[in-house]
Amino acid sequence: MTDKKMIYTGNAKTDGAETRGWFVGGFLPEACGLRSTNDVEVKWSEHEPGAARTEWVTSETRTTVAVLISGEFTMEFRDQTITLTRPGDYVMWSRGTDHKWRVPNGGTLLTMRWPSESN
Repeated sequence: MTDKKMIYTGNAKTDGAETRGWFVGGFLPEACGLRSTNDVEVKWSEHEPGAARTEWVTSETRTTVAVLISGEFTMEFRDQTITLTRPGDYVMWSRGTDHKWRVPNGGTLLTMRWPSESN
């Protein structure tokens, strides 16, 4: 196997427009080059005020970290609620951790989870 070094530049919002904000991950076709990887998935998400995921996400098989870029973001877990309020605040959870979220005043989040699952 050859180690082919490559560089890619783009825009997270644009590159993830057709994949619900996910712009790196194993679900992308090989033609996406470096962005197509089974190692990690990366998502850029901008949320309007009042946006929420009201149903629990269950049976997650990956570890996840979510970093607040702007606004405010509240993550709900079965045993605690965490609100990210300052740019750079983050929350990390392990596989199998049920969660849901809400964005009372709008906000932008960068989310990474690993390993990637090909769709």
